[in-house]
Amino acid sequence: MPTRKVRTIVCAAALAGVCALLVVPRLHGQRPNPLSPHESATVTVDGARITITYGRPSMRGRKIFGALVPYGRVWMPGADESTKFETSAPLQFGDFKLPAGAYTLYTLPAEKNWTLIINKRTGQFHTVYPEADDLAKLPMTVEQLSAPRERLTIEAVARPDGGGALQLEWELTKVSASFTVPR
Repeated sequence: MPTRKVRTIVCAAALAGVCALLVVPRLHGQRPNPLSPHESATVTVDGARITITYGRPSMRGRKIFGALVPYGRVWMPGADESTKFETSAPLQFGDFKLPAGAYTLYTLPAEKNWTLIINKRTGQFHTVYPEADDLAKLPMTVEQLSAPRERLTIEAVARPDGGGALQLEWELTKVSASFTVPR
């Protein structure tokens, strides 16, 4: 009888240990070995502090655009939580003026023409698309990369002549949308 009791206690302790290894990192906002690590990229463009927070999935041998990410369907670039775009100052994308604040980024990929969608709702899971909360749908410039980009990269970059661009690179595709910071 004592050996059965000892085995039960040892099994319960082992199960509690495994649960702790799985639960405790999540309570602290961490994930053990994520396939899509979450990162933030911050840059200052003409005085505007821009931060993009997103999950960075990898190709892992998969065809991305036109397959995993179908053409002609709205896609939130990133993984897990929504891709958050924050700006401390208004940004001018063509005729559209984006107020300072926090937003979610979506895209509408196509083989030759992409659309950037800026949405005012934040915090949703990446598969949720609240179209009624769209602020703007903006054209993006599409380029082919000379070498594959294994991990999705989204960043705002300053341009030497002023202003900047929001750009996304993955697989062999680079898309961007230019902006300025109004004075």
